[in-house]
Amino acid sequence: MIEIIPVLGVDAKVVVPGSKSLTQRALIAAALADGNSTLIGPLSSEDTSYTSKALEQMGVTVEHGEKSWVVHGCGGKLATPEEEIFLGNNGTATRFLTSVMALGNGNFRIDGEKRMRERPIGPLMEALQGWGVEISCVNGTGCPPLELQSKGIRGGATVLPEGKSSQYVSSLLLVAPYASEPAALQVRGEVLSKPYVAMTLSVMSDFGVSVECNEEFTSFSIPRGSYQAMEYEIEGDASNASYFWAAAAVTGGRVTVSNVPVPSLQGDAGLVPLLARMGCEVSMDGGGITLRGNDHLEGITVDMGDMPDVVPTLAVVAAFAHGKTVINNIAHLRIKECDRLTATLAELVKMGAEVEEGDDYMVIHGDGGDRLHGAEIETYNDHRMAMSFAVAGLVVPGVKITGESCVAKSFPDFWVRFGKLQ
Repeated sequence: MIEIIPVLGVDAKVVVPGSKSLTQRALIAAALADGNSTLIGPLSSEDTSYTSKALEQMGVTVEHGEKSWVVHGCGGKLATPEEEIFLGNNGTATRFLTSVMALGNGNFRIDGEKRMRERPIGPLMEALQGWGVEISCVNGTGCPPLELQSKGIRGGATVLPEGKSSQYVSSLLLVAPYASEPAALQVRGEVLSKPYVAMTLSVMSDFGVSVECNEEFTSFSIPRGSYQAMEYEIEGDASNASYFWAAAAVTGGRVTVSNVPVPSLQGDAGLVPLLARMGCEVSMDGGGITLRGNDHLEGITVDMGDMPDVVPTLAVVAAFAHGKTVINNIAHLRIKECDRLTATLAELVKMGAEVEEGDDYMVIHGDGGDRLHGAEIETYNDHRMAMSFAVAGLVVPGVKITGESCVAKSFPDFWVRFGKLQ
């Protein structure tokens, strides 16, 4: 357990680790490329370690340096692992590598922690089956563990029955160039978290494969091809930067995150204009983003379908605002590392906040933080919960974060960097 020490205000310049989302996508593209790629500024964390180890089990060597990694690509020719691939609670890697394994030739099995066995993957399985992949769910639950009798991907047309997780779409896109024939993907329903799909398309393009698609990201045409080895630089993680911008917002201080660029490939950088709507001042400083807080924040109404990972961050800031904040289109928070919709509101209530919960929305009735008091915050083994509620402790005495080591999933030295604000 760690107790957060309140501050009168913050004035800091911060460098955050590389983007977890970009690191995992670049790892996949570099692994499938023919030749050696260098990833500059990748995120070294629990999640990316799982991804690297899994790729190594499939014959891809990843050399981990302090500031860069060298990935020895396999040219799309994967080895068959001697043991099952275990990915903890790494949802992104589980969905991405399920499709990657389909490119192999042999028996593959993928599994994870208890929570990962509760996170759905059925729609991705159905789409892969449409491309001729023999894949099954071991326990019949539509969740991992999974088994594949891999013999490559046929390609042609397939349908993803729902777009609720952009990770399904990205998973299919990343492997499609290696199908036996040109691939086409149709997605039924609205695609949520569209910026993550745009990020995947950008990474694929940088590695030499261009995809045709419509504006809604529901129809894709992917040519046969292969990724080209390259040197690829990874942006700072906007999701992890959100806690430092939020710190400026609630304390009325100023924080510059120097390595999240404008424009950014990451949808979560969209939190910054939302904080501006609440009353913060935003400026660009030497390629980074500076946010200055305000003594009087106002509640807002917002659709967060494209930014699910920063919903807990915004919810905490909203508790310090005046008036009602309504966060809509967030049902997909329920299939994250925990049910983040219910969990976020439960911990805010613990601190004295007035909230409402709907199936796909939350409401925070802010009063400037006057009602808030200290509490022991349950993190549910979810890194986003731990880091979001740390922000509240910069203003409210007595905020204690339990299970604080869960930040290793995406930001191993978070408490060291966050401690410099205190």
